[in-house]
Amino acid sequence: MKLLASLLTAAIFAAPAFPAFSAGETPVKADAAKGQASYGAVCVACHAADGNSTIPLQPKLAGQHPEYLVKQLREFKDGKRNDPVMKGFASTLSDGDMQNIAAWLHTQAPKNGFSKDKDSIALGERIFRGGIQDRQIAACAGCHSPNGSGIPAQYPRLSGQHAEYTVKSLTDFRDGKRSNSIPMAQVAAKLNDREIKAVADYIAGLR
Repeated sequence: MKLLASLLTAAIFAAPAFPAFSAGETPVKADAAKGQASYGAVCVACHAADGNSTIPLQPKLAGQHPEYLVKQLREFKDGKRNDPVMKGFASTLSDGDMQNIAAWLHTQAPKNGFSKDKDSIALGERIFRGGIQDRQIAACAGCHSPNGSGIPAQYPRLSGQHAEYTVKSLTDFRDGKRSNSIPMAQVAAKLNDREIKAVADYIAGLR
């Protein structure tokens, strides 16, 4: 019953699906081979050759849902998601490039990560799986699934993500530095630093 309540709470915060294409736009078949070439020219320095970044503040992208990746690249390019470095790279990409890169990254096998803080693992698991009901904080699992695989086209894969990157993302949502997801801003606004670090560390070890 507690998990069901958490999932229902999560639904309150859930955003509508983000389409990979704008209204009236005709989808084109993505070319993963071209995506690999574009990725190698633009993205590899920060996100590694296979999308499994080894830099803690640069996210792992391997296995990510292509619709989510396209949305983020478009929003870096148009400034809806504020990051000067990513805006510079995304601005060089056409919409077709973005779709091709996203398609190729989706084919790459994500590497597992590991939780490091044994003292906070129980708190992180509790927030991820059940939320904090007395403060109306939705369970992360409601949108990102119990194993962190996410819901394609709507919510990103999180499992194995660098804890440092997740901490930065949640903190930026909470502090208003990142504003391209209203549901995430609403959830993060209620989390303190300890809770953010705990859930980020738990996510890093999800399989």
